[in-house]
Amino acid sequence: MYQPSQFVEDRPEVLRSLVQAHPLGTLVTLGPDGLRADHIPFLIEDDGGRTTLRGHVARANPLWRDLAADTQALVIFQGPSRYITPSWYATKRETGKVVPTYNYMVVHAHGTLRAIDDPAWVRSLVERLTDHFESGRSAPWAVSDAPDEFVTQQLRAVVGIELPVTRIEGKWKVSQNRPAADRAGVVEGLRETGDPAAEVMASAVEAHAPKDR
Repeated sequence: MYQPSQFVEDRPEVLRSLVQAHPLGTLVTLGPDGLRADHIPFLIEDDGGRTTLRGHVARANPLWRDLAADTQALVIFQGPSRYITPSWYATKRETGKVVPTYNYMVVHAHGTLRAIDDPAWVRSLVERLTDHFESGRSAPWAVSDAPDEFVTQQLRAVVGIELPVTRIEGKWKVSQNRPAADRAGVVEGLRETGDPAAEVMASAVEAHAPKDR
């Protein structure tokens, strides 16, 4: 990933927070037919100081059967993103020398991917995934709410995957390369839209101002 220094985000807690908030990762691997991408919700877990991503794929998906012992993989987690119009920049009024851009936050996780065809492992993962995604509900659904025979049948149709992370990098492109007046205009413009997603980006622009880093 192209990484201008002002956009680098390497704080582990910030990277983990984005993955937890946006867990649908794009898993990129190189298989016998070339590059492939699968879209999978992942749990990010700490294994004694090492970060591991865990998820599952359909048994019918050839991904898990095609894995070699040393299959390198990349998982991309896309966080908030917004189009930035040059009309928000003070520089537009001063010189007119401005162009549009796009702000975004993204995490790339690298490692060696492996498949785990173990019913007990997969069931434990599915239970943890379910508990994670249901945790905000007033009456959370649990795997145990479904008949055990039905759950067992469903679990036969999936295979676990695991990626111990060997390298993780974040890129927070949130207007750090613009003058303070332009950043202030971006924050104001985003908030005037009234869009909750734009508010998230406005807060990121404020939080990552160069003077604070």
